Amino acid sequence: MAGFERITKLEVGMPILVGGDRIAYVSADLAEKYKPGDQLIILRETGDILLIPKEIHDLVTLAVDKALEAFEALRLVSDEQITQFYTNFAERLADDATWAKIAQANEADVARAKEKGRSTTRLVADEKMRRTMIAGLQQWRDLPSGREKVIRTYQHEGWKLDEVQSPCGVVAFVFEGRPNVLADATGVLRTGNTAVFRIGSDALGTAQAMMKTAVKPALISSGLPEHSAILLESTEHSAGWALFADPRLALVVARGSGRATEVLGAIARQAGNVASLHGTGGAWIITDETADPAKFELAVYNSIDRKVCNTLNVVCIHRSRAADLIESMLNALKRRSEKLGHGYRIHVVEKSENFIPKELFETETEVLRADGIHREPIATILPQNKLGYEWEWEQTPEVTVTIISNLAEGIQLFNEQSPLMVASLISEDPTAHERFFAEINAPFVGNGFTRWVDGQYALRRPELGISNWQNGRLLARSGILTGDGVYTIRLRAHQTDADVHR
Repeated sequence: MAGFERITKLEVGMPILVGGDRIAYVSADLAEKYKPGDQLIILRETGDILLIPKEIHDLVTLAVDKALEAFEALRLVSDEQITQFYTNFAERLADDATWAKIAQANEADVARAKEKGRSTTRLVADEKMRRTMIAGLQQWRDLPSGREKVIRTYQHEGWKLDEVQSPCGVVAFVFEGRPNVLADATGVLRTGNTAVFRIGSDALGTAQAMMKTAVKPALISSGLPEHSAILLESTEHSAGWALFADPRLALVVARGSGRATEVLGAIARQAGNVASLHGTGGAWIITDETADPAKFELAVYNSIDRKVCNTLNVVCIHRSRAADLIESMLNALKRRSEKLGHGYRIHVVEKSENFIPKELFETETEVLRADGIHREPIATILPQNKLGYEWEWEQTPEVTVTIISNLAEGIQLFNEQSPLMVASLISEDPTAHERFFAEINAPFVGNGFTRWVDGQYALRRPELGISNWQNGRLLARSGILTGDGVYTIRLRAHQTDADVHR
């Protein structure tokens, strides 16, 4: 059998086999950057060649080593000590002196992000975020432990079998620039797991301050292993790639932009790691001919208070009700835009423009983008094949609207063009709602506003991530992943008859 040699250099145009039947070629940029000891990941799905510098690979490997050691040590820690960790963590965030250090680091992060023209709507660690993090930690504190919990027993003659809920191991997280997710993700410790984090470069300073002033002291003071939660202090995307490629992980969780999350998911799948991916978002509201205009207006208004994954993105309005429901939608957009301090934008799918007031296509509004204020038309026409495009906005609500002939058309459009995430039906017909739930291919289905899709709000447990069904339905778990949902099942036999045999 032929052996192999380690690569010591890359040459421009060098062919690399991908997936057994395709070839990718080394680019000039890749050849120049490569150094001996660096790692390459070739994505079978796309043919992309990703470079992981040796120092980044070593950093990540060491972090996972430490997290694995902490996982073993955590087995000897009592549930009361884990409870105490959440108490201590929450108290440190509530301490004004501690929070002042975190806030100072966050102000620096926000200033750098603004200089780069990047969005800061999710980056700012304000008092509301502080209170939400504290409340989430208190929820974990009060939640009963599920470690080694017997969830089912099978009685047999002379013996019995227990199904036991047990910890999984090391959970890896790659998050976008949202400081609160660091606190949320420590929820995996509740079920006896440990965590390694890589947070977006925009929020790295805030995360470092939080680890130094709150997380690490809370771990140590409660008697938990110091490396039960580890932050990768690197701004390199390759740190996330190396982390998700480590086959020793129990679970990987990615939250961020669509493309970045797709790459991380592909890496995880190649490494054989179970992944919870949170990439493309954008909720849909669909109406039928029985929709109540007042309820519809409230649903729209309460679904566009800020831009996150469960924010309303697409509105499907029944043709027979276009006159009054479009008026309700525009009222909701106007009211919300006035509260946020800027205008609103609507993208009208072609062939639906005749149902929208003509003056909206001819009137400009003030739009706040990440790089500043712009003047744009209130309404613009959108090609039909762009119906599912997710709009990213700052303080200017932005939605797509299309006219549908019946409920079946709305369901079909969602199933074909949406990211398969949040769907809401505004209807006064109970039969329509049953049909909607049966036929819509979404993990989150409702009959009003869309922003209910959140672990802390809906389940009273801070979420680790929300997974849509863009890449297929999830196996045996909710689309909202929470810390107490990260466990495995072990089987334990208790034999009372020494002569039990098959």
